[in-house]
Amino acid sequence: MERDLRKKWLCISLSMLLHLFLVSKLQAQGEPFYKGKTIQIVVGLSVGGGYDRAARIISRHLGKYIPRNPTIVVQNMPGAGSVIAANYVYTVTKPDGLTLVMPHNNFYLNQLSGDKEVKFDLLKFNWIGSFERDDMTIFSRADAPFKSIGDVIRSKEPPKCGSTGVGSSDYVMSRILDETIGAKVNHVTGYPGSSEIALAVERGEVNCQGLTISTFFSREPFLTWAKNGFVRFLAQSGRKRDRRVDGPTIYELMDEYKTPPAKRRVAQAMLAGGDWARPMLAPPGTPPDRVKILREAYQKAATDPELLAEAKKGRIEVTAGKGEELQALAKEVMNQPPEVVEGIRRLFVVQ
Repeated sequence: MERDLRKKWLCISLSMLLHLFLVSKLQAQGEPFYKGKTIQIVVGLSVGGGYDRAARIISRHLGKYIPRNPTIVVQNMPGAGSVIAANYVYTVTKPDGLTLVMPHNNFYLNQLSGDKEVKFDLLKFNWIGSFERDDMTIFSRADAPFKSIGDVIRSKEPPKCGSTGVGSSDYVMSRILDETIGAKVNHVTGYPGSSEIALAVERGEVNCQGLTISTFFSREPFLTWAKNGFVRFLAQSGRKRDRRVDGPTIYELMDEYKTPPAKRRVAQAMLAGGDWARPMLAPPGTPPDRVKILREAYQKAATDPELLAEAKKGRIEVTAGKGEELQALAKEVMNQPPEVVEGIRRLFVVQ
C-alpha cells in the first residue's frame, strides 16, 4: 500500500516537473511576448500584385503557429523596387519580432550595384522564409514590332517597358539581355507595382513588361492576355524552359550569341533572386528566440493544408524556402568577385 502511494506521488511529482519544464521552455521562447500583439508584414510593392497576394495568404495562416496567436496585418509600402520598404524596416522599426518585410526578390541587386538609396545590409537581415522559387519573363504587346528577341536586337527603336525600379523583373531581365546579347530596352520607371504597369501596357503608354512567371499565370489581366494573344513572350530567365512560356531562356540566348564567360557570371549573379521568391525578413537585432519562432511558424504555415488549398485556388505553387538556408544563400550570393560587382554596378545605371 505504502509502495503504491509512493509510486503515485512520484508520478504526480514527475508530471508537475514536466509541466513546469514545458511552461519554462515556452516562456524562454518568448511565448508570453506575442500575447495580444500584432505582427506587421510590410510589402515592398503595391496592392494586388504577386507579392501582395503571397503576403496576404501567409498572413492568414502564420499567426496560428506562433505562441498566443498574434494578429497578422499587411501594409503596402511600394517604391524604388522595394528599397523604400527594406530601408524602413531596417532603419526605423523596432527589432522586436513584430515587423517583417516582404521585398521584391531582386532587391539585393540594389545593394550589390551600390545604389546610394540603399540604407540596409542584406547580410544583417534575419531571413524567415520564402514562398516559392520563381523565374522571370519579359513580354511585349503582340501588336508591337517585336516577334522575337532578335527583332529587339535589330530594332532602331527599342521596346518601352514599364518598371517599378532598378530591382524589378523587367529591369533585371532587360539589362541582362542588353549585356549578354545586345537587346536594348527603354525603361519607364516609377510605377508602384505590376498592376499599374499592366494598365499602362493596356493603354499603350508602354509596350512591354517583365514579371515573375508565377505572377503572370496566377491572376488577371495576364491570364486573359495569354488566352487572347494580347502579348508575346520574348525571353525567360530559368536554366530550363517553363512550358507555359513560349520564349527562349537567357541561357539559350547566351549560347546562341556566344556570350563571353565574364558576362555570363554577371548574368548568373543577377538571376540568383529566383531562388528566394516572395522572401520574408526580420530586421537585424531581432532576438534569436523570436527569429526561431517565426522561422518555425513560417515553415508550418507553408505546409498548412488550408494555405496550400488557398494558394492552389490562386494558381500559386508553394515551394517554401527555409530561413537558415536562405541566410546562407544570401551570404553566397553577396560574396561576388570584384569584376562581377563592377559589372552589376555598370548595368544598374538607370538608362
